[in-house]
Amino acid sequence: MAATRHGNPRFARLTAQEFRARLPEALSVYVAAMNYPSGTAEQRAPMWLTHALRAGWRCMAVLDNGDALIGLAYGYQGKPGQWWHEQVRRGLAASQGEQAVARWLGDYFELTEIHVRPDCQGLGLGEHLLRGLVDGLAQRHVLLSTPEGTSRAWKLYRRLGFTDVLRDYRFAGDPRPFAILGRSLPLDGPTEGR
Repeated sequence: MAATRHGNPRFARLTAQEFRARLPEALSVYVAAMNYPSGTAEQRAPMWLTHALRAGWRCMAVLDNGDALIGLAYGYQGKPGQWWHEQVRRGLAASQGEQAVARWLGDYFELTEIHVRPDCQGLGLGEHLLRGLVDGLAQRHVLLSTPEGTSRAWKLYRRLGFTDVLRDYRFAGDPRPFAILGRSLPLDGPTEGR
């Protein structure tokens, strides 16, 4: 992994308390990485705080030499009753049946967010974040959703062995098509040199 223009990055697991303290910074990274309007941060803040209370929640961050947040990834144990779980369950049941629902949603970790500031992308930070986040998880699978279309994120997920679970899915309230991707745990191989 190369050094960024911000020096040599440092990876750290954040506690829920540290995450809450860095929430404005984390949301700034999210808005920049997703190229969203600035008002998006205020809309997402309550949801991110709620996520940090869920069972199995964990967060990895990447910090620059000045301790500024330049990337983060977080997720938690997926369970029935959670909005994302119920949305994906509905889509899987309709397209592939209950056997697919049981296979993918029976025991999984939801990789909810993973973002790196645009000026720090392409240096392997996302892969380090993802690997650090899921390292040592007890769940059988890790699942995520990502907008359809070619992106650095897609390349990362494919390189790490994520496969299609559900494609061109439209979540309630969002007109964009999404892909639900998943893979078994643990992840294989080292991060360096990939």
